[in-house]
Amino acid sequence: AAKKNPNATPRVNQRQRNQQHRIRQGVKSGQLTTGETRHLEKEQRKIEADKLQAKSDGKVTPAERAKLRKEQNKASRDIYRTKHNDRTAKPKSQEPAQQPPAQEQPPQQ
Repeated sequence: AAKKNPNATPRVNQRQRNQQHRIRQGVKSGQLTTGETRHLEKEQRKIEADKLQAKSDGKVTPAERAKLRKEQNKASRDIYRTKHNDRTAKPKSQEPAQQPPAQEQPPQQ
């Protein structure tokens, strides 16, 4: 049997990809506002930093894996709740191309 790499985090990596995809979809559909997206992306960066920290000594311990799993569970809940709250943004797929602002007409007298 092949020996497992004690530093590998394939499940964490796959969940990160899935969560990033869910965030991108929320932006594209307009379910996430700019501020909500910023918060969720910050949460993802923290998980990435914690993952790199856990790997830094060459072995990801069961406790470190549990911490990452807990952080990702919270992030997943946050993504779901944020996408399904009542705040929305204009869907990215429907935004018009950059158009010059319309010239304001002076009032008729």
